[in-house]
Amino acid sequence: MRGADLLAQTLKAAGTSRIFSLSGNQIMPVYDACFELGIEIVHTRHEAAAVFMAEAHAQLTGEVGVALVTAGGGLGNAVGPLFSVGESETPVLLLSGDSPVAQDGRGAFQEMSQCAVTAPLTKLSVRPTKASDLGHETARAIRTARSGRPGPVHVALAFDVLEADAGATAAPSAFERVPQWLGNEDTKRIAQAIATAQRPVLVCGPALNRTRNGNLTERLAAALDVPVIVMESPRGLRDPSLGEIGKVLAQADLIVSLGKRVDFTLAFGGANSFDANAGWIVVDAENSEFDRAHLNLGSRLKMTAAATAVDAAMQLIELGKASHAQDHAKWRSQAAERLATRNSVAGAGGETITSAQLCEAVQRQIKLASNSVAVCDGGEIGQWAQALTAADHRIINGVSGVIGGGLCYGLAAALAKPGHKVFAMMGDGTVGFHFAEVETAARHGASYVIVIGNDMRWNAEHQIQLREYGPNRLIGCQLSGARYDLATEAMGGHGEYVTRLDELDAALSRAVASGKVACVNVMIDGAPAPAGH
Repeated sequence: MRGADLLAQTLKAAGTSRIFSLSGNQIMPVYDACFELGIEIVHTRHEAAAVFMAEAHAQLTGEVGVALVTAGGGLGNAVGPLFSVGESETPVLLLSGDSPVAQDGRGAFQEMSQCAVTAPLTKLSVRPTKASDLGHETARAIRTARSGRPGPVHVALAFDVLEADAGATAAPSAFERVPQWLGNEDTKRIAQAIATAQRPVLVCGPALNRTRNGNLTERLAAALDVPVIVMESPRGLRDPSLGEIGKVLAQADLIVSLGKRVDFTLAFGGANSFDANAGWIVVDAENSEFDRAHLNLGSRLKMTAAATAVDAAMQLIELGKASHAQDHAKWRSQAAERLATRNSVAGAGGETITSAQLCEAVQRQIKLASNSVAVCDGGEIGQWAQALTAADHRIINGVSGVIGGGLCYGLAAALAKPGHKVFAMMGDGTVGFHFAEVETAARHGASYVIVIGNDMRWNAEHQIQLREYGPNRLIGCQLSGARYDLATEAMGGHGEYVTRLDELDAALSRAVASGKVACVNVMIDGAPAPAGH
């Protein structure tokens, strides 16, 4: 048995049925091994796209997403999205071909220190040097990706290690996420602190969102009688999908951070944004986050506790409401009302379609679907979409603020959730990053709708220039009125071009009914995104 066979068997035993990949010399043994085991390879047009697809696949399925790329430039292309994967707290395994171990230091084809490149962006980066180690190291990487704060890992696959005899080494048969529980006393202290506070709030990181954990946060809110807020946008206290979150947190007298970093998204915990007398409790799987919390909060940090967010949430639910609890019903109602508040975003009624009108039309299509996935990507249009659309599952570009993965997220969602209607909303800047993956979608039969809010510019930066430098100093942000719809048709999909509001609903309906990857290219006014309060 080759090392490549041991690798593929290990992935199969871990539940991997689909790998996102772009082929290359060094990984052909892995392709051959996957063929033997029936592991599907979704062959992409760019290595970064493969990582973005693996990220979405992991969020929607609960599996570890797997991306497989070749050495040299292949690995280099795949590195950028690792930052997004880490910030969105998604378990992704990046496998990369590598030059032979036997040729180390001799100037082999595409020889590079891969682990040195990926280590700063991953939880684990390893390069096995023996075929018999591939099973163990892959298993370790998968466990690491899922444990603690989930995130990306990397295994470099030297060509001669893949080709070498792995002997009779058996593939590990199962991979369980390693739980990290709160201590009993810590659990009781946190529950008691929430129970006795007048206006407590529990804030969670991306790993606890509804797409990945269903109604976990709703159950947590009910069990502890506390508002629970999941934060996963770089706009933080001005996240338009969270309404008046800033006002809610400013009133809180206790903030419990459950796997949520006390960072820029929480205004570094600054006294200008929070009650200076409010206490903070930070629960996290990483000790480094306690250091960050101490730095930003000082004496306001009343307690830290080490645990994985999901595990801590389940423990707190099981324990339930502590004794002598305050009645938080009124506070929870006020917080819910404020979080549901949206800025006035009514259409202007002019000739040009507004971003709000576009999002409202997409939401009408989502409501018609029995099952749905909404992908929100891009700068300004991404924020409009997050504020005004809601589906059964949602994938956004996350805390990293990285744009360009949305088209890839949509493709992965269409394959992972074949019974769902998938709508990937993005801007005309965003769509350009990985537009070639439309051909991938057509080739693999991934049916979903790409909705482009086309304002012919990089609007987030355009708005900065308007605000900071004035209308006479606009530079470098303009785009063309490119016909992405026609290009989609040329690559095997369905295209719609919309310039009038009365054409929009019908165009979206035709795109859904096409049964193909579809692009609805909508010319919009390019208004700045709504902001939270």
